[in-house]
Amino acid sequence: MGTVASPVFDAETLRRGIEGNPNTLLALYAGDAEVRVVDQVSGPSHPRVLRGRDEISAMLDDIYGRDMTHTLEDCVIQDERAAFTESCEYPDGVRVLAESMLSLRDGRIARQTLIQAWDE
Repeated sequence: MGTVASPVFDAETLRRGIEGNPNTLLALYAGDAEVRVVDQVSGPSHPRVLRGRDEISAMLDDIYGRDMTHTLEDCVIQDERAAFTESCEYPDGVRVLAESMLSLRDGRIARQTLIQAWDE
């Protein structure tokens, strides 16, 4: 994904990252961040867990390497917590909806729980 810049977490930086620049998005994660993903493949009892920026970068490479649009719909930030809704759409109309709850540390994402669902 390239060099990691140093933005601090805020809604506009999150929007820029989600909607157009995955390097900006990656830079919002702490080096030791953890992401838990729950979806049709990895249920709540056995979520996919990504640890550290390298594993998170690989996930973002996969997501942003696809032909789809990404939109930040809502974002709420309070103290060291944040939550946001992201919607995505493939050219054929298949949609993905993702909800994330974040724990922040020093202006970076330390922990994320991502729940996503998609059309079949």
